Amino acid sequence: MQPAAYDEFGMFHENAEEFGIPYEGPPTVHRRAVPVGPGRALSSLVWGEGPAELVLLHGGAQNAHTWDTVALAIGRPLVAVDLPGHGHSDGGRSGVLNIADQADDVATALDLLAPSAGAVVGMSLGGLAAIVLAARRPELVRRLVLVDITPGVDEGKASAIASFVGGPESFASFDEILARTVAFNPTRSEQSLRRGILHNALQREDGTWVWRYARFHTGLDRPSTGADRPSTGADRPSTDLAALWEQLGSLSVPVMLVRGTRPQSVVDDADEAELLRRLPHARVEHLDAGHSVQGDRPVELAALLADFLADG
Repeated sequence: MQPAAYDEFGMFHENAEEFGIPYEGPPTVHRRAVPVGPGRALSSLVWGEGPAELVLLHGGAQNAHTWDTVALAIGRPLVAVDLPGHGHSDGGRSGVLNIADQADDVATALDLLAPSAGAVVGMSLGGLAAIVLAARRPELVRRLVLVDITPGVDEGKASAIASFVGGPESFASFDEILARTVAFNPTRSEQSLRRGILHNALQREDGTWVWRYARFHTGLDRPSTGADRPSTGADRPSTDLAALWEQLGSLSVPVMLVRGTRPQSVVDDADEAELLRRLPHARVEHLDAGHSVQGDRPVELAALLADFLADG
């Protein structure tokens, strides 16, 4: 079935209705693009009118709209970023999804959009970038929330994500792209996945559909330094996981891990134990969710974020 014409800001009432969030009319949200390099800009959704209290960084193959329901539930000014190569943002430096480069681009955007935010929240790929951001620019990360991610992620844990991202380059119809998305996201409602596709895919003139995000390899089987920037080959995040553990363990700001407990999660007990070994005072919360906690349990996640902001 062909979807109605896409209205980026016209579906918030559906998010609210699905999750029982009171809705008094469209929220105040606008897009803002910030230059981050020659010919490159990072696009973000700016929610509310006051100074941003939260920064939200999505996972790989997602975009800022993955946080819509969380933003509606928490009701605070915030900034949800489209990472390089995702959503409405331009690609990464040299066309490569390098986590260190992503953190630097996000820092440039936050200097303008959210210099005094109380917390940075990163899910999956966004969480890894948030760790680097916190280590490099601690004045921008007063609190850090990792949503179903630690540096303990590896190729095996991320295999389902890799299979999804590495799927067909195009789809003959909306029904085809929806069917594949439903198959890979058993914890989500079809209604929410339909919204997600409309935010995360484009219909070409010939009627076929393609994803907005740059196709990339997870890079988790190829540890490397955060400084390498290969100029050829498929986009791959450069992921030195040992270095990320060291950076995470060196942080002095409050840290909270929100972990999904369903099989789709990429965090296991060993990851949680390692985080607590390095950061004994970190807060760990479990939610009945898969990897995309913000999609499965957005209201509960919003409550945890509000509590974490208020704690101390």
